[in-house]
Amino acid sequence: MLRNKILSITILSASFVGLLSISFQVLGKEKYDELQIFAKVLNLIQQYYVEEVDSKKLIYGGVKGMLGELDPHSGFLPPEVFSEFEAETSGEFGGLGVEMTIQNDILTVVAPIEDSPAWKAGIKSGDKIVRINGESTKGYTLVDAAQKMKGEKKEPIRLEIYREGFVKPKEFTVIRDTIKIKSVKYTDFGDGYAYIRLTSFIEKSSSDLKSAMDRHIKKNKGMRGLVLDLRGNPGGLLDQAVKISDYFLKDGVIVSTVGRDKNVKEIVHAKKDGTYDYFPLVVLINEYSASASEILSGALQDNKRALVMGERSFGKGSVQSVVKLGDGSGLKLTVARYYTPKGTSIQAEGIRPDVRVPSLDPDIFQKASAPKVVRREKDIKGHLENEKEKRNSENGLLWFMEGQQEETAKLSEKDQLLKKDFQVLEAYNYVRSWDVMGPKRTQ
Repeated sequence: MLRNKILSITILSASFVGLLSISFQVLGKEKYDELQIFAKVLNLIQQYYVEEVDSKKLIYGGVKGMLGELDPHSGFLPPEVFSEFEAETSGEFGGLGVEMTIQNDILTVVAPIEDSPAWKAGIKSGDKIVRINGESTKGYTLVDAAQKMKGEKKEPIRLEIYREGFVKPKEFTVIRDTIKIKSVKYTDFGDGYAYIRLTSFIEKSSSDLKSAMDRHIKKNKGMRGLVLDLRGNPGGLLDQAVKISDYFLKDGVIVSTVGRDKNVKEIVHAKKDGTYDYFPLVVLINEYSASASEILSGALQDNKRALVMGERSFGKGSVQSVVKLGDGSGLKLTVARYYTPKGTSIQAEGIRPDVRVPSLDPDIFQKASAPKVVRREKDIKGHLENEKEKRNSENGLLWFMEGQQEETAKLSEKDQLLKKDFQVLEAYNYVRSWDVMGPKRTQ
């Protein structure tokens, strides 16, 4: 019924006569009278405005204004914007590679996509975009911002950014490019442990994640523990969040949605087949983990399948339906709210981690974690040598050279990550201690 109402209201001809043809049964008498005002204004503009105006432009403007009275995630997508929207979910599209929202009427970056032009230019989560190519973004909708940011590949765009710590806004130049999203990034932590960073939820995210886990399991003859990193993940396709949740849950609720009718609840349950439920799992989130990321982390947290660590998530807990209209345009409309398995609304609340771990500046963290110079038994002149020292002495090797070689050797991908990222280090420590102290699992 909702879909029928959307189509009957928004697939309008350029003529205001089309507006009046909507049935009383769909709108009701009061709404029909209000719609007559819209039609009358349209007619007056067409007849008396000082210049001739394209009727389609007026209709689009009217629909856009109507949706602007709702929430920031509802919007009208003109044909060219809707085409780009469809391309984004396939994992390859042109643009800057940045997810945005409206916070306190200000265009705000939720997260730049890793390795995208925005990410390479230094755009960060939480940045306030105050100007685009010199034009103020005050009053912008998300669709307005998307239209302003589109352009030809290799074409520059100037974003004026205000960031916490800036005395005044700073201009960043971003070069538009084709965005190829690799949403799953896998690192072998050794000893059977794995780290997977999920940057977004696109069409192949669930299959790519499964492939990464299967490769790890085959290589290591099992999985001793997994750190799943959802930090800075702005979300994406709901079905992908559900599929990935189902990988780790053999039963229970994954997510539920409730629309206008509070008595109607749609519930998605996990299925037992193909479940990876035998190893410890730690999920990392932060204040820029949103939407599908919150569905996944909430499902695993409430079902006691994973330990969630990091910072409280973004709190985007609403459901959008996208309807393709007859002329190639689209309507993105908020139709429901998400609820975790325990019935907690994600909207404006987010997921609270089981263990809060603050994010530390990489430079500060590296200084804090630098090895201290300490004296031990082996540093005392004339100490009693152990067996390893004796063998080194017999082979003509200097003991101190071994440590020096270890320090100068190139760090592995795992060691680089653990050295610069405090939250990942803590998650890794937890998943290892869980394996040691927690109940033993078998595949």
